[in-house]
Amino acid sequence: MSNVQTLIETLKRNYEAEMEGAATYRALAQREKDSRRADVIRRMADNEEQHAARWATRLKELGAELPPGPFKPLRSIMLSARASSIDNALRKLEAGENATVEDYQNQSATLGDAGLSAITTDLIKDEQHHAQSLQAMVTNPRDPQSRLTAMMRGEKHASTGSWIGDAIYGVNDGLGSVFGIVSGVSGATGGSHVVLLAGLAGMVASAVSMGSGAYLAAKSEAEIYEAELGRERKEIKDNPQEELEELVLFYELKGLSEEDSRFLAERVAQDPERLLAVLAQEELGLHKDTQPNPWRSGVTASISTAIGAFIPIIPFFFLQGTAAILLAAVISLAAHFAVGAAKSLITTRSWWASGLEMTIVGVLSGIVTYGVGVIAGPLAG
Repeated sequence: MSNVQTLIETLKRNYEAEMEGAATYRALAQREKDSRRADVIRRMADNEEQHAARWATRLKELGAELPPGPFKPLRSIMLSARASSIDNALRKLEAGENATVEDYQNQSATLGDAGLSAITTDLIKDEQHHAQSLQAMVTNPRDPQSRLTAMMRGEKHASTGSWIGDAIYGVNDGLGSVFGIVSGVSGATGGSHVVLLAGLAGMVASAVSMGSGAYLAAKSEAEIYEAELGRERKEIKDNPQEELEELVLFYELKGLSEEDSRFLAERVAQDPERLLAVLAQEELGLHKDTQPNPWRSGVTASISTAIGAFIPIIPFFFLQGTAAILLAAVISLAAHFAVGAAKSLITTRSWWASGLEMTIVGVLSGIVTYGVGVIAGPLAG
């Protein structure tokens, strides 16, 4: 491919990305209930379309045709909005804006086209502003605690404390463990009825184990949180001025001036409970919003693990032998891909890359456990 063709293909991708971004922002604006936030999101959509127009002009200068529409909202972003929240979708968009900045910088450095470089110079500033605006929207600008929480978590971090995160990882664990059992027992028995019994036993054991483990882990975390909070509360009561100075230093380390740091710390200290929450976050990395509910964690882990574990054994209710083994492998690997892709709802990874990674893990697990069953079967007999 010539340099001109490479440039044109890059410009077309940029145009498509900006148009898809505009469609995504407009779709999110329609779902947003807060009229002020919806208006901000719509303005971002307008801005993305202006960006696309810049790329369209450069393509026309090169005599190239524009990619045909219509351009739809990004599926992974809209899935996040429906399954989790608008804020989680905005966090994913924020990560996407940062990635776009890096992409435009690389294009400007490698393609050597003056027209492209001039456009990227302008657009990079807009994309950086978009990322900052998105970060501001998922926090409360009037609440110091909210801003501090965002600083602590980092701009690319999404919360995994929701039920959907627990459910996805539960399905993942149940699917992986029982697929290994089914593969191993199939290798040893040739796909007899024993596989169904072993799979059902593994499903129950995995569900109980994961549920109880998740409950105890969440309960222990909550107990540790309360104990640490009690110690911090006592320190504030015994040495309030020392704790205030400590908070001032935390803010200075984050880049604020001494004057601004002291002003903000004194404002926070006017409310003892807020001061306690901020110091717990800054000193110990503890925040009440990240604390899991033990019962919810336990129930979610049990049910989701059982669902994932049930998938590999479905064919053995109706079939035996090679046909059951092959069908179990197919539906299990398809489920591996689906679970991996679903992880993109709570991360910023590509859905297909996450799904492919999970599928590869499933293939390796199936091959190894099946081989172990083939080898160990005669020895056990």
